[in-house]
Amino acid sequence: MFARLIVDIANSNVDKLFTYAVPEELDVRPGHRVLVPFGRGNKPIEGFVIELADDALTDRTLKSVIKTLEPYTALNEDQLGLAKWICRAYDCTLCEALRLMLPAQLRGSRVKEKTVRTILLSPGLEVSTARASLLKKDGTPRSPKQLEVFDLLVKLNAPVSMEDLNAYIPSASAAVAALIKKGYACEEGHVTFRNPFTNVVSPDASPELTEKQTAAVECIKAGKPGEVFLLHGVTGSGKTEVYLNAISDVLEKGGGAIVLVPEISLTPQTTDRFRRRFGDTVAVLHSRLGAGERYDEWRRIRLGKARVVVGARSAVFAPVEDLKLIVIDEEHEPSYRSEHAPCYSADEVAIRRAALSGGRLVLGSATPQLRSYFRAKQGAYTLLELTERINGIPMPEVEIVDMRSEFLSGNNGIFSRDLTDKLKKCVSKGEQAILFLNRRGYSYHGECRACGFVFTCPNCDVALTYHKFDNSLRCHYCGFSTRVPSVCPSCGSTFIKYTGFGTQQVEEQLKSLIPGIRVLRMDTDTTGAKSSYRDILDSFSNGGADVLIGTQMIAKGLDIPGVTLVGVVFADTSLFHSDYRSGERTFQLLTQVAGRAGRALSDGKVNRGKVVIQTNAPDHRAVRLSAQHDYKTFFDLEIRDRLRTLFPPFSVFVRALFEMRDEKEAAEVCTDFERKTCEILKNVMSGHNAEKDILFVTSGPAPIRKRANLYRYAVIVKLLRSENTSFAINALRAFADSLRVEGFRGIEINPDDLL
Repeated sequence: MFARLIVDIANSNVDKLFTYAVPEELDVRPGHRVLVPFGRGNKPIEGFVIELADDALTDRTLKSVIKTLEPYTALNEDQLGLAKWICRAYDCTLCEALRLMLPAQLRGSRVKEKTVRTILLSPGLEVSTARASLLKKDGTPRSPKQLEVFDLLVKLNAPVSMEDLNAYIPSASAAVAALIKKGYACEEGHVTFRNPFTNVVSPDASPELTEKQTAAVECIKAGKPGEVFLLHGVTGSGKTEVYLNAISDVLEKGGGAIVLVPEISLTPQTTDRFRRRFGDTVAVLHSRLGAGERYDEWRRIRLGKARVVVGARSAVFAPVEDLKLIVIDEEHEPSYRSEHAPCYSADEVAIRRAALSGGRLVLGSATPQLRSYFRAKQGAYTLLELTERINGIPMPEVEIVDMRSEFLSGNNGIFSRDLTDKLKKCVSKGEQAILFLNRRGYSYHGECRACGFVFTCPNCDVALTYHKFDNSLRCHYCGFSTRVPSVCPSCGSTFIKYTGFGTQQVEEQLKSLIPGIRVLRMDTDTTGAKSSYRDILDSFSNGGADVLIGTQMIAKGLDIPGVTLVGVVFADTSLFHSDYRSGERTFQLLTQVAGRAGRALSDGKVNRGKVVIQTNAPDHRAVRLSAQHDYKTFFDLEIRDRLRTLFPPFSVFVRALFEMRDEKEAAEVCTDFERKTCEILKNVMSGHNAEKDILFVTSGPAPIRKRANLYRYAVIVKLLRSENTSFAINALRAFADSLRVEGFRGIEINPDDLL
């Protein structure tokens, strides 16, 4: 028997299958991680077994597999197929694709199984004789603690951990040591799983579904293998309950499920809801887990002890056996796109994985991506709709405030008069509010009023953001930080002005506006600790604050009954970016954050939530239609513009990115790439009589020209989407694979971030 495997080296020079002999005593199967001798020095290195063969197809003497690294296969069949697709779809090595499937610390054996110390009675012990020796002649114990421990071990008649033993009998360690020395007890190690859950939840029964929820669940249950459903439901319409019921059906039939959520902040709340329904069969995967916790959750999934996985983007690779359902909640979120190579999209990966495993995929959102809704309208996805909130709760009432008029009438503060009034009334009634601003820090722009000098990052082409709490200027791209200077470094003037505002300033001014108000802030500055997300949300949900201020991490998925008011402090932060999706993303953010208001019944009565959107562009359709909760009209207008201007989904963008220390070299390499790209596309497309499908090829510095001390230049190709698109993309990928230029980041198809 021979194993054909990929060595765990992410280099294109070894991105091929190597054949090794399998010793008879080893049980090796596809998906096993193995240790093999590699290279001239036969250095032991890890590898992934892709397939087995009966014939070595060579006369050379082959090296042999040294050992398997786990007693079970680390990768299942559909994961191996998925990895092969990923390396083609995202222009990476097979090794890089396989690494996505595993906890990083598993490689190189950097994490171990957790072993707990357990105590039990010695095998073959004569219990009555041993107990008698622990008593004096008058029947009193020689050592009360030893006798108490001994009697407990007899009663349990099973191994018990020292942690549990000390919980039963405080300070039992000395007594245990004495019993072991006498030969009455013995110690052994017991492999266990680290527990990532910091709280205990009570079981929860499934509520009665509405007619439309029931119809959606039945449609998903009857779906074909590989079928994709788009569940378009307004905020508060009960999409999660549809997911839960569909998963329950999968579990009853012996299958498994994966549920993706867009933000780590949502994972605790979502996980608790799934744990209440499905108990210990739920595992969680996200980047805030410790290495040991992540490994143990992966191991629980791989061993079949957990069949429902809830997590962020990378959980789409979880080793679930018999995977029959994948759910992507808030499918419109940009966080489902990886920013690091391989730059995969979780929804694209999920579509392929569902096809490979014979499962179904449910994409859920109140504001689906335009491309997803377009595919549903075209019949590629099955469209399911929930048009009303459950329990007859109305959609929140939304008011748009024109901040230009506020300024002209003498109000130059952060809060409009209307929002101020509603906040005061909300707090006075004991209700809660959410204030949303998608910009952290205190002020986002600092300059000298004497000479106009702007404080910019030395490593990136961006302005530094002022953080008042530690009097620092920070770059939100590379992490550079410096103390705020007392004088201008250019002219020495002390007249330094900070303009714009972030969540820190919103918090400060709110406390000044309403003395005594209790405020929590949730952004990346306040959520650095492991449990910060849960602590902040738990505190707010339990009434520990009147107002929660936050960035986009609070804009979706949160279901907090006490919230009756939502204020969008400034809606324009994402509206006028140099990205064709800026209107779409603004509409999504505003609709989602508005949906946090008025989601529950207050004192048995329907409480219609209120939303105030502050903006300088009150007539922009993204703002106007989000206030009307009118996704379909927004889609119709936006898709019409996309067709007129030939933007996706009617075209395809291909970006080749170069990041180099030397700007001149980056510009030259980029220009050369553009020239060769034009030649390749012309040759390929002329062969299909489709040269007109090449809309443009251009090159130049990226919008953020310098980031982390690297100069960034890009080639952008725009192709008309047609039956010939794949020929052009495959030719560009082949060319990119042949390029040996340090600093070349590969090509991306329709990248989520063009900056």
